Amino acid sequence: MTNIVPPKVSIIVPVYNVEKYLAKCLDSLVDQTLQEIEIIIVNDGSVDHSGQIIQQYIQRFPNKLKAYQKENGGLSDARNFGIDKATGDYLGFVDSDDYVTETMFEEMLNLAEKHQAEMVICNIQKVDEQGNVTQKLTQLPNMPEKIDLEKNFSVFSDLSYFACNKLFRKELFTDKRFKKGVHFEDIQLIPQLLLECKIVAQTQSFHYQYFERADSISKTHTEKGLDILKAVMDVETVFENSQYSSKRRELKNFQILEGVYSFLAYLAFVKKKETFYEMADQLKIFIKKRNIKIKDILYYSRFGKNYILYLPLKKKIFYLLFFAGQKRLIRKLM
Repeated sequence: MTNIVPPKVSIIVPVYNVEKYLAKCLDSLVDQTLQEIEIIIVNDGSVDHSGQIIQQYIQRFPNKLKAYQKENGGLSDARNFGIDKATGDYLGFVDSDDYVTETMFEEMLNLAEKHQAEMVICNIQKVDEQGNVTQKLTQLPNMPEKIDLEKNFSVFSDLSYFACNKLFRKELFTDKRFKKGVHFEDIQLIPQLLLECKIVAQTQSFHYQYFERADSISKTHTEKGLDILKAVMDVETVFENSQYSSKRRELKNFQILEGVYSFLAYLAFVKKKETFYEMADQLKIFIKKRNIKIKDILYYSRFGKNYILYLPLKKKIFYLLFFAGQKRLIRKLM
């Protein structure tokens, strides 16, 4: 029987060589309690058995799944391809080695419609190979279900900019796409989308299950980390022409969280000494150009708490040594 109900939500799943994890991801999507859904699978030139697995699911769930094959172009390119194919009113993104709870998209769509929200956010759990929860990532604690950004713009500098734990009104992507050929494409694009929003909604449910693979991009630390600073620069440009351009304190806090702390968290694992020093110098230039003072960084608060005080001891020492200008001592400790 043909499904004639038009989808309200399009879920885009880029696939590249994930034969070990793909079935678990797709099972979680075809089991969604939301019926008005389309699952768009973009096979981005996989050379393992991912293609065969996709075909098996297409045969079993022809009314829910749409599959496309393309030459390898990277995560951003695959997501953009899916956006172009999507017919739903709202878009979601699920990475093909992760999985979600069965009520995720029903609850998030209900919140979007209830509050006329352009973006809806859920919490994330990191899981291991056995499905054990290794870390809970609460996104916006102490915030209401409905968030008016004009009144609560601290969200801009507090939010973690993952694409995968959010539902977006499709219109946000009218003239915006993920930047191709870069790492940290979420940090580059998602803040730009938020700047287009007036209302954001959230659930405290931990719907998104993030599988931390040992061979993931985040484990390979190279000069590509400089893409974090470039992403922040792109957001700054859009911020200046946005409806929130007068909110300078939140912009500075965004620069500190993403441009300083997130960058340093990456830099801490760069093994090559020359690369480490070059990236450290680029960060110093980034900080100086924005007139960010060391006291601004040390007193930065997130969710109403001083950020650096609540970090693990090793990370705290790394940051403090860096701010004190002790790059060589840091290298000895690493």
